[in-house]
Amino acid sequence: MKLAINLFLSLGMLALCLWLVWPGATERHELGEAFSRLEWGAFAPYLAAYIGLQVVVHVCRSLRWNHLLAPLGVKVPAGPLLAISSVGFMMILALPARLGEFVRPGLLRRRGISASAALGTVAVERIVDGLLISLLVFGTFVAVKGPDSPGWMMPTAYTALGVFSGALVFIVFAMWRPEKTVSFCMKMSLLPRLAPRIAAVIEAKVLDMIRGFAVLKDGKQLAAFLVWSVIYWGANGLGVWVLARAFGLELSLVGGFAVMGLVGVGISLPNSPGLVGQFQWFTLLGLSLYLPGVMEKTSELHAQALAYAITQHLLQVIWYVGMGILGVASPWVSWADLRVARQKMASDAPPGDDRADAPAPG
Repeated sequence: MKLAINLFLSLGMLALCLWLVWPGATERHELGEAFSRLEWGAFAPYLAAYIGLQVVVHVCRSLRWNHLLAPLGVKVPAGPLLAISSVGFMMILALPARLGEFVRPGLLRRRGISASAALGTVAVERIVDGLLISLLVFGTFVAVKGPDSPGWMMPTAYTALGVFSGALVFIVFAMWRPEKTVSFCMKMSLLPRLAPRIAAVIEAKVLDMIRGFAVLKDGKQLAAFLVWSVIYWGANGLGVWVLARAFGLELSLVGGFAVMGLVGVGISLPNSPGLVGQFQWFTLLGLSLYLPGVMEKTSELHAQALAYAITQHLLQVIWYVGMGILGVASPWVSWADLRVARQKMASDAPPGDDRADAPAPG
């Protein structure tokens, strides 16, 4: 049932976003013209700069995880951590409804940490990232706010900030009073009354996952993680801006970070397979705040912007799939590990069950 719901949401998002961005015959002609106007000699330096920034993004995004694992007594060398992270990032992109988030924790089972506790570190990572991009979106939207601003702009900023702030409040209370906090949340969900057995399993898993919040008690590790995160998001925003310049889009540097933030908020929703359509739509939406006319499908500017969004998405897909394949080809991850990790994280075995933390075969 969970898989069916996730697939329904994912395919629904795919259909909606493709409907929003799919060009008609005239728009396809304009899109082809936008690509044909690119000159390799002028485009190549921007492309090289973008790829260089992607390297920084990937390394920072991968290695910062060690600072979340360290308070749990886990230290993963750089090589295996890059391989595990690369495979995990590929699966986040490939699997619908962000099911790939479970892969990285599952691949750490052999390193002295339960998958549920490792999933707790991923939860902290996602919430911190969400807060950073929400603050970024909020700040940039306030800066651009004016009488002609679209009605969706500030409600989106407030909603994103509210959701991730609420998640942070949960983490703080969970660290302070884990049993009471989880018990309160479960009671509010009414699940103990509707399905007491399932509620008991979920409560045990969440309590185990809270172990992954330990970094919040370690100021040194938390500070290091935040520094890596700021560099990661800084390089990401610069990449958005650099590639926009390659397509002749007069996007400001602040606008580049605003577009990145809005895309980050957008893809935190149930994602379509490979983010197809979703990535392009939120990119166009972000660009429309700084480049009036982007959403007019018959305009030349729309074709330029869509060509840019398609290219950026394609480059990221190639990058993450390529790095993921290299990760699987490395000595630290195998297809068998990947399969067992997915099975492990998808299982309903409660923590403490011998099946839950059994070593992977082979």
